[in-house]
Amino acid sequence: MLSENIKAIRKSKGLSQQELAVKLNVVRQTISKWEQGLSVPDSDLLISLSEALGTPVSTLLGETVLESEADTIKTISEKLEIINLQLAQRKTLRRKILFWLLISFCATIVAAALFLIAVNSPYLGWDYSNPELAVAGAAFHVFEWGFVRVAPIILIAVIIGAFLIGRKE
Repeated sequence: MLSENIKAIRKSKGLSQQELAVKLNVVRQTISKWEQGLSVPDSDLLISLSEALGTPVSTLLGETVLESEADTIKTISEKLEIINLQLAQRKTLRRKILFWLLISFCATIVAAALFLIAVNSPYLGWDYSNPELAVAGAAFHVFEWGFVRVAPIILIAVIIGAFLIGRKE
């Protein structure tokens, strides 16, 4: 009966064998042996066990204790509540990270635009007879041509995305 009572009360309290073992400063295998009826706790451990489980020693030694369905449902709902809270925190964190990534992307686009304005299209004055400068000039020209046409669209989309994400927080 003791083994069945230990197991039923432990489960009704929502404790794993490892958690109970930590409370009693014993190894998990000791709890397992008690619950299987292979060994019994000594008197000191029995008192500690009753305190850890919040139940009198007489209950541990007495009649078979049935696992309360209300306790089981309560334990499950508490664990689900903790999981939901963790998921909500993770979602909020991801939203903040995405928001700041979009803001950083906007700043990068603006910085690139300011750079292009400041250098005033230097590829037009490059000496294309030198092969190395010709390749660099052509690459810079392609970058600038694409940037001027695509960046405004991307910038608008990123600003809208950042606004929508920031508004939900």
